Amino acid sequence: MSLLLFGAAMAEENPALETIQEYLEFAEYADGAITPEQLVSIDRKDIVFVDARKPERFEAGHIPGAMNIEWRQILERQDEIPRDKSVVLYCDTGLSSSKAYFILRLAGRENIKVLRGGYLMWSAQRQGR
Repeated sequence: MSLLLFGAAMAEENPALETIQEYLEFAEYADGAITPEQLVSIDRKDIVFVDARKPERFEAGHIPGAMNIEWRQILERQDEIPRDKSVVLYCDTGLSSSKAYFILRLAGRENIKVLRGGYLMWSAQRQGR
């Protein structure tokens, strides 16, 4: 029982948790999402794609021109991501890229979005054309 109380007390004093709570209070439900259909209306030269998957998945197939930064490395490699262009993060389905998005938002980045449905939905849309 005392271990649970200690853990709860530590969580209350954790500045990272305070920052997360502040973000959650203002984030909108679909904050930062973009669909493959919406990408069609944006000039590709104004977008930087960041593939948040493992390098093996990236090598197996990716959006042309994308850079590969696995979501777990996104904070330490954030300087590689431009601040002056729109950045679209993606993974296979959107789960890992959503984690990368959350991390970058907490780090103060505002020029980023997550590709809803990820690479799988993007690929399916491209094949359906």
